[in-house]
Formats: sequence, structure tokens, C-alpha cells
Amino acid sequence: MPRLMKKLSKTRGLMPGTVVFVGDKKIDKMHIRIIDYDATEIEEKTVSSIEECYPFKEKPTITWINIDGLHEVEQIEKIGRHFDIHPLILEDIANTGQRPKLDTFDQGLFIALKMLIINPESGKIQSEQFSFVVGRTFVISFQEKIGDVFEAVRNRIRKSAPRVRFMDSDYLAYTLVDAIVDNYFAILETISEQIEEIETELINDPGPGNLESIHEMKRELIYMRKAVWPLREVIGGLERIGSEFIHDPTRIYLRDLYEHTIQVIDTVETFRDMVSGLLDIYLSSVSNKMNEVMKVLTIIATIFIPLGFLAGIYGMNFDTSVSSWNMPELGMRYGYIFFWLLALLIGGGLFVFFKRKKWL
Repeated sequence: MPRLMKKLSKTRGLMPGTVVFVGDKKIDKMHIRIIDYDATEIEEKTVSSIEECYPFKEKPTITWINIDGLHEVEQIEKIGRHFDIHPLILEDIANTGQRPKLDTFDQGLFIALKMLIINPESGKIQSEQFSFVVGRTFVISFQEKIGDVFEAVRNRIRKSAPRVRFMDSDYLAYTLVDAIVDNYFAILETISEQIEEIETELINDPGPGNLESIHEMKRELIYMRKAVWPLREVIGGLERIGSEFIHDPTRIYLRDLYEHTIQVIDTVETFRDMVSGLLDIYLSSVSNKMNEVMKVLTIIATIFIPLGFLAGIYGMNFDTSVSSWNMPELGMRYGYIFFWLLALLIGGGLFVFFKRKKWL
């Protein structure tokens, strides 16, 4: 499936709120993990069915239900019915091509965004949709596959006295978004190193492979910009929204997260300008390399022009016995040696002249 556009035609003609999976199936079976905690206790387990999540809806503790696998739409509809999630929200959860967004409904908040990683084999950015619903005492998150950037968050929850253990579900939602944004910085560091490597190669030995690398880097930055740019609206909306699900203590952290998001966007834009500059460097380097070649060839041709002139004159077949207007050098005993000495003198003189002019 294309990276920049999902096949949304699957939903054509369907009623709004119809849950249809749009994307690539990345795992065979849905995987569900639950972390339930308060300031003093924590329970962490993996369950095999959606029904096992139901008791956590009414518990006073904070519950994080993480669901890996979006292709089982029946299970998504089940948890949506029990936790009173609007059908339009469920439709957005199953659509992996969803633009990062923030929605509100009676029972909570819905946030969708892109979790990015760099494939260690290909070096390309891979995107996974991460969406979650924030209720009064729970956060239900949905991922396309097993594996994420939240292990540090889980470790903080497992500790006995971190801030997250004393805060509400909105702070847990903040920590998840913050982990994703922090991972954006790690990706940007990798991209920065790649740009520096390309720039060094362009200066030292530009070649056709560099041009391919530049265009590939431009595509990666466009791909990342599409994922990151709308996130500014999401974080800003969370900070400004007058919702009972966002408490004042969390708004301070959301303001800081908004600044980090702006910094990521500015860095992406800066890197796009740098990559465009790399293309100019490539064209200039190739042009300079061609100019150097042409300069050497021109100097060689210039040195051989007078030598060719001499060779042309003495290569003419004059019959000295017929005309008194003859070439006296043809009868010289050492004429052949004289010709070569003259040719070497002219060639050497031109070479020295070019060196003094610093043309060589």
C-alpha cells in the first residue's frame, strides 16, 4: 500500500460510522495488554479477549488498555460499545490513513497521531497509526502491531513513586504523546547524520548515487512532515480545550509539549531547506568537476596547437631540386633534432606559463 495515501475507496458508499479496516494487516491476532494502577498498587497483565477489559471501566484506579491489531473490527466495535465510544471514533480508529486529529465526545477525548520509527535495514521512516481514547479513569490505545516507543512510560508506571502514579488519565495520555514526540527528535538526529554524510560525499566525490540519496531524503522529510505538521493543532487543541477530561495540572505539561512539537516542525522545515541546498551543491560540484576536466583538455589542446603547426609545415613534401624557393631546414644535417628541440621548447614554455598563471 502506498505510504502517502491509503486506499480509502474501501469506505466508499458506506454509512458514516461503519467500522472498516483500512490498511495493511501487520499481525495475525489482536494482542491486549492492561496496566491498572493508583498511587500505591499496580496490576499488569495480558488478556486474550475484549470482555476481560470490561470490569476496568468502573474501577476508580487509572487503567491503560493497549490493543495491538486493528484488523479485527468486530473486537473494536465490542470495546466501543462497552466504553461508550462514538461510532465515528471507531471508524477513525480502524482507518490507518487517518490524519492526526483531536475529537471530543460525551464520554471522553479521541486523539490520533503517527508513531514513526526508522527501519534499521532500509533506513526509511516507517509510520504506524497510534490512536487512543481518554476517559475519566482510563486510556484505551490502539496500535497496528506489537512494538512501540512506550517502554519508558511503562517503566515509570512500574516504579513506586513517579508523578504519573498520582495523576489522572489525562496525564497518562500526555506521557504517551510526549514519548512519541521525543522519538521524533531521535529520528531527526538520524536524519541530520545522513544529511551530513551526503554533504561530505558531495564535496569530496559527487556521483549519480548522491542524486538518488538526495531525492530519497526529500521524500522521507515530506513523509515525516505529513505526520508531524497536524500534530501542532492536536496539542494546541488539548491545551486550549475546555473539557472535563483535561485538568489544570496537565495543561502546563501540554504547553511544554506544544513547544516541543513546534521545535520538531521547525527542524523538519530546516532539514528540507538543507536537502534542497544539497541538490544545488550536487549540481555545482558536478559542474566544477566538468570544468576541471575541460580546463585540462583545453590546456593540452593549447600546448599541441603550435606543435601541430610546426609538424604541418615540415610535413609538406617540397622537392628542393626543382625550386630555388625551398625550405633550407630540410637540408640541414641536424634538422630533425632541431625540430624536436624547438617543439619541446615551445611545449615546455607553454607549460611553465600555465603553471605561473596557476591554470594548472
